[in-house]
Amino acid sequence: MAQAKKAPAYNLKVVLQLTGIKPDTLRAWERRYGLPLPQRTAGGHRLYSKHDIEMIKWLMLRQDEGMRINRAIELWRDIESGGIDPLDETNPIGSVEPSGEQPVISGISLQEIRDNWIEACMAYDEAKAERILSQSFALYPVELVCLEILQRGIVEIGKRWYQGEITVQQEHFASGLVIRRLESLIAASPLPTRSEKILVGCPAHEEHVMAALMTTLFLRRHGWDVIYLGANVPLADLEKAVRSTQARLVILIASRLFTAANILEAARALESEGIHLAFAGSIFSRQENLSKNIPGHYLGDRLDRVVQEVEAVLKNPGIPETSAAPNHEYAAAKTRLDERQSMIKQEILDQLSNDGINEHTLRMANDALVNDILAALALNDMDSIKHEIEWVGTLLAHKKMSDKLLADYLMIVVHAIERHAGGEAKLVSDWLRKMVSG
Repeated sequence: MAQAKKAPAYNLKVVLQLTGIKPDTLRAWERRYGLPLPQRTAGGHRLYSKHDIEMIKWLMLRQDEGMRINRAIELWRDIESGGIDPLDETNPIGSVEPSGEQPVISGISLQEIRDNWIEACMAYDEAKAERILSQSFALYPVELVCLEILQRGIVEIGKRWYQGEITVQQEHFASGLVIRRLESLIAASPLPTRSEKILVGCPAHEEHVMAALMTTLFLRRHGWDVIYLGANVPLADLEKAVRSTQARLVILIASRLFTAANILEAARALESEGIHLAFAGSIFSRQENLSKNIPGHYLGDRLDRVVQEVEAVLKNPGIPETSAAPNHEYAAAKTRLDERQSMIKQEILDQLSNDGINEHTLRMANDALVNDILAALALNDMDSIKHEIEWVGTLLAHKKMSDKLLADYLMIVVHAIERHAGGEAKLVSDWLRKMVSG
């Protein structure tokens, strides 16, 4: 039956009628991407199979759901490379709908599914949220659901929290559902078929694990022997895991500047042991130049490409050159600031405690800013904290603070650094003063 579906039987006119695709679009797909790949008659006319027609419809549906055609075709090929026909839904991964349950996503787009799932999470309706995911996995490829519903859904929920529209408990509820679902999919993935052993985890102090879990899942589904190390992996524990597993590759994923600096520390340690390191995470998407400061393989900002990127690393594992040279002034400032950070944070807290600012919010801002300054010094790039300072400012603003607060806050930070860290951290206080004035 499968071979019959792939037998060439339909001319171009029939394909256009059955799919609604424009002839120029179809020719562009064939020329640019090699999909579909029709056979030719003796006279040079295209002949398409039933499978080709269904493929075209599948790609057009992905476009209707908001995917770019190049991404849709990459997704198709990723699924095929795992030995799965993207059109085969007879044995989908994910729980099927229990008998008697009414479908909640039939006939609507992935965006609508994602919106419905988000709203179920916001209402703490676990049963509905799980039912939406189960039906999604039954209807769509695993990778598509992970990227378009889970990843984009959590990003949207994070934005709502950041803007003060929802509580942190709602964000934690949704994240918990995602983590449990990804862990179950990883547990159900097939046994490895490749010899390479890969470690995946988050560097020290990094608690956001969703991207690491998805990376683990996607690699597992393509046959690699992947060991998931989880969140907040101390460097010493990472080195022990590498030695005990004899892993060929370590992948670390970070979402914040200060945890990206911990990837730098890990990269240097692993490099001395001859172990290859790759890295990714949202912080590198926000700051495109940051990856150049880390001696490892940057996997890019697209989870849908992680399989291909890992393939490329394993084929060519040489260590990329970095643009960051040692800076003794930065190192001295970092040491001094690290020694005095508790006093600096306390002074900031004391200065603002009577201004009506929520103490939890202020402590969060203090921790984020000081940690990011230390990270920028470790990475030899003070400019890398510009975006993170904006994050602090927006956080304070969305917590009903005044628009002027960020500048006032930064000057209090400057004075606290000057008071407790002195001249050894002058480059930091000077940079912050320039940031405020400029």
